Amino acid sequence: MFWELVIEEKHDSKGTYKEFKHVVNMTASALQKRFKSEESQSVVQKRDGGEATSHGEGRRIVEMLHKKKSDLTDDDCGHMRKVVGYVHRHLKQGGPQEKDTEEESP
Repeated sequence: MFWELVIEEKHDSKGTYKEFKHVVNMTASALQKRFKSEESQSVVQKRDGGEATSHGEGRRIVEMLHKKKSDLTDDDCGHMRKVVGYVHRHLKQGGPQEKDTEEESP
């Protein structure tokens, strides 16, 4: 039924948002500071000598963190699912080492 589909999509968006907020455990300002750090600049893989791929992704995450939940678009929700999937895959592969964890993470 159409109504069941609409309810399922809304539930999925809420679940996606909740999981995104769980896996992105840094504030927007902490992420921005991290990407500007000398360490971050030195270890990243850059596309065609330009901006690092991870920095572009990070900037998109920061933009979504700055938005009100009600202002998030379907495209934002899709990107949140992508981020959640990436984080879960990364963690299954061993995740960050203890020394790599951010002190500013909540």
